[in-house]
Amino acid sequence: MKVYKFEAFTNVIEKNIREGIFKPGHKLPSVRDLKEQYQTSISTIQQGYEYLVARGLVESVPKSGYYVSNKANLSDQQVKARHRPVVRDAIFKHHLGLTTSLKEGRQFSEFNVAAPGDLLIPQKLLLRTMQQVIREQGASLLRYYPSNGSPALKENIIKKAAVHQTILNPDELLITDGALQALYIALSAVCSPGDVIAVESPCVFSVLEVIRVLQLRVIEVPVDPYAGFDIDFLKKACRTNAIKAVIVTPNFHNPTGILMTDEQKLALLSVAHQHHVALIENDVYGDLYFHGQRPSAIKRFDDSGLVLSYASYAKTLAPGIRVGWLSAGKFMQRAEQIRFALGSTVSPLYQETASRLLASNSYDQHVRSFRMQLAKNAHQAINLLSAYFPEKTSIFTPSGGYNIWVKMPDDTDMVYFYDQCGKIGVRFTPGYTFSFSGAYDKYFRLVFADRFSSKRTEALRLAGQRAQ
Repeated sequence: MKVYKFEAFTNVIEKNIREGIFKPGHKLPSVRDLKEQYQTSISTIQQGYEYLVARGLVESVPKSGYYVSNKANLSDQQVKARHRPVVRDAIFKHHLGLTTSLKEGRQFSEFNVAAPGDLLIPQKLLLRTMQQVIREQGASLLRYYPSNGSPALKENIIKKAAVHQTILNPDELLITDGALQALYIALSAVCSPGDVIAVESPCVFSVLEVIRVLQLRVIEVPVDPYAGFDIDFLKKACRTNAIKAVIVTPNFHNPTGILMTDEQKLALLSVAHQHHVALIENDVYGDLYFHGQRPSAIKRFDDSGLVLSYASYAKTLAPGIRVGWLSAGKFMQRAEQIRFALGSTVSPLYQETASRLLASNSYDQHVRSFRMQLAKNAHQAINLLSAYFPEKTSIFTPSGGYNIWVKMPDDTDMVYFYDQCGKIGVRFTPGYTFSFSGAYDKYFRLVFADRFSSKRTEALRLAGQRAQ
């Protein structure tokens, strides 16, 4: 079982509560005192306290600290009986909750979920297209499809990529159940447990969890909100480590929104060639540029087969349309085996719906309108943050995608800030979820992929007010 750093002090506190040494209402040591006592980071102490809060043993009192919960007087036997059926990873559960929608989300203003809001999903287009597919294809949609995906869908994906000068080989293309499955297949095809890979830092929680599940070791490559991915850092890392793969989001990186230039993409590809490192490219946001032309995929420049590129239509159409793809390059043989081992093919209805939209101009028309709305949303979100958040707040302007990366002033009490946001019904994604190191405690991600209703506008005003 994985051991977390915070267990050094949470085990002691829990034992004292169980044995009655710490009574309900007992004030617990401050975050800073525990940081000094255990010589660890503030984020580790905060995560430990959040773990105890999640277990119902501790309560957080704004501007006062942490106290033993009044409901924490259960006997050991009762606690064991209640928790015996399932063993959970507390950090995973907590981080997952911070990046997904609540069932009761209607009463929250959620800026933490990287998915289009209901009003931005082309509901009529999708439902009408699905109905046409069902009428025309009927029972054939209930049969097995090829494990690698519909040939017609793959052909349409290839044609769409060719418009942007990216040549995809049909024999190296897999249809996947979304982008995350594509990443899982790509990493599994390239790496074995214990291998070293490089990832962007900050890096989205879902990618970090795939890495954790595959038991890979990580080197975090800094992504500067202005300069971008630190290629020199990667070069040094490659010279001193047997790095098997690099995962990058070159077009509108999540969470910073940065766009790599073609020169940076070529330089990164050169490092991959020099050290024979697989380059796994996440291009899920590539179609969501605000200005000019669609940015190039790194795959466009590669003729070695070292680039594995993937994307999905969950970000551009709807999160429930579980259609993604992976161009696996020279790793296709292994990737194909892993895709087959993962079980049934992607829903034939979803595949045929996506294929039909790509074959017509419907997809392009929708995405053009969606891009314009996202650009407006980004502009509005930045204006609201600038108007209502503390003067020294740093706001990094994206040129596409869904995300704004925000750094709060250094003297901000982030535990208090998130607690206050919870009280007024506002949810952001905390920066510490974007790294294994806890290096981004003062940051949060804001997702602007929903319309700014008066409620959401007021929510940002109140959040900024509580941060003052």
